[in-house]
Amino acid sequence: MSTQSVTISSLGAEGDGIAHGPDGPLYVPFSLPGETLAVARVGNQGTIMSITQAAPERVEPKCRHFGPDGVGGTCGGCSLQHMEKSAYNAFKRGLVEAALKARGIDAPVSPLVEASQGQRRRLVYTVRNREKGLIFGFNQPGTHQVVPIEECPITSPAVMARFAALRAICASMAAGSDAFRMTVIETTTGLDVSLDGVRGGLKERERRALSDTVLKLKGIARLSVNGEIVIEPQKPLLDFGGALVCPPPGAFTQATLPAEEAMAALVMAELGKAKKVADLFAGIGTFALRIARKAQVLAVESDEKAVKALDAAARATQGLKPVKAERRDLFRRPLMPFELKGLDAVVFDPPRAGAEAQSAELARSDVRTLVAVSCNPLTLARDLAILTAGGYRIRSITPIDQFLWSAHVEVVAVLTKG
Repeated sequence: MSTQSVTISSLGAEGDGIAHGPDGPLYVPFSLPGETLAVARVGNQGTIMSITQAAPERVEPKCRHFGPDGVGGTCGGCSLQHMEKSAYNAFKRGLVEAALKARGIDAPVSPLVEASQGQRRRLVYTVRNREKGLIFGFNQPGTHQVVPIEECPITSPAVMARFAALRAICASMAAGSDAFRMTVIETTTGLDVSLDGVRGGLKERERRALSDTVLKLKGIARLSVNGEIVIEPQKPLLDFGGALVCPPPGAFTQATLPAEEAMAALVMAELGKAKKVADLFAGIGTFALRIARKAQVLAVESDEKAVKALDAAARATQGLKPVKAERRDLFRRPLMPFELKGLDAVVFDPPRAGAEAQSAELARSDVRTLVAVSCNPLTLARDLAILTAGGYRIRSITPIDQFLWSAHVEVVAVLTKG
């Protein structure tokens, strides 16, 4: 390890500052372009020791867990709290622009749909319950060290108000050296709490203790351990445009409701008068159930529990057009052009890996409108390159901030053919 003075020239895709020198690029977390820093260097990674010249975009972090002197490194939940808002917004929009440029795509990118504090409704905590006490929080960056959380400005008030209840649930578990995860989702009926990675499962004594604890608490709709429901005082329900869905334990949901609604509004606006629509990688129906208010929907998803939750919600909701929920691995068996025939539009929202195989088949189809929703600008740009090579034209690209003070950005892209 060596200590040296560096000047940051730019930000990388993960939000780390980059300094260039004779030994190649040096990546310095929690730094900003234009700053002069004293850093401890190990390989191509630098740790800020002191700030000689701060950038004008540097601001005081909103959370005391972010790190000493505003240089981060304590709680791993946020990485960009030290960055002024307009510069932060430009950075996130720039991630999308850079990804498109790298694929040779020249398309205008709309301004970022901003995120605000107190919006995060889905969070994943790390928990260690040891004889000497409970540790409940987020992992320190690059380590297995759990940073206890006492405040969290990104978290919704409904979750923050039940921090004591969440700790009480964890404390009901038997003490052990292994960490486990707690996924918390704010639903319309209370918190859906899922403990995962609990080694050896639950003993009967723990099951009774957890059940008794939840029954004494307010605001907990359901508790599951390793995917098995332990107790469900109320069904946890998510509202997708008036359709109420009971998600499987620990299910994927959009992390914030405002971001979900922004994405859904863009999707619905672009479908126009479409009568038949496919929603690919449909999950538990975030878009499919909203679309069914105006069009027939083919909803395709690989996860069996998600498909069942979507189907049950569609059957229980009045006023929807027909919804066909199909279980299918679109990575291995993408919908082919003959299966896409007759559709007016396709919406697809794949995982971070993107939808390369499905995009290749869509490119060969005659579907008039495509709406791509993505959490990864790099794989989205790859998929858009495939689609534009197949004759599609990009009509709009909108970045959406869902993970405040992080380097993650959502994108909605609209394409048309014919």
